[in-house]
Amino acid sequence: MNNKAPFLVTLFFAAACLGCSSGHVGSSGKVVFSDDGSPVTFGTVMFATPTFQAKGDINKDGTFKMGSYGAADGLPTGSYKVAIIGVIEETDDGRFYSLLDPKWTGPATTEFTVDVEKTTKNLVIKVDRNPETLEQFKSKK
Repeated sequence: MNNKAPFLVTLFFAAACLGCSSGHVGSSGKVVFSDDGSPVTFGTVMFATPTFQAKGDINKDGTFKMGSYGAADGLPTGSYKVAIIGVIEETDDGRFYSLLDPKWTGPATTEFTVDVEKTTKNLVIKVDRNPETLEQFKSKK
């Protein structure tokens, strides 16, 4: 058996732990609709760079906490594109539609960016409703 194997395994896990905890910033906020300020009550916030993605689940009050490697462990500092995914509803006939304007649904289409610095808390992300479903929304009120 190779005598270096236990040392290398220990070194790998030590480096992984250091990488997970160093430089992470607690990042949190709230997602609301831009037209009336009401909270987005479900879905996932995604912060992305070309080489990294982090997510945070949206709570019923619209709040979220970002996590990189675990739930709510924060983000490395840097500039991120912000997308909101999973904000869909089911119609009576079993089809699904997005409540958000499609520009919000992926890193390639979003116009919103955030610079995560030493502390990035209480972000308010104002998202537009899907114009195709806005009339359906108004008719539900």
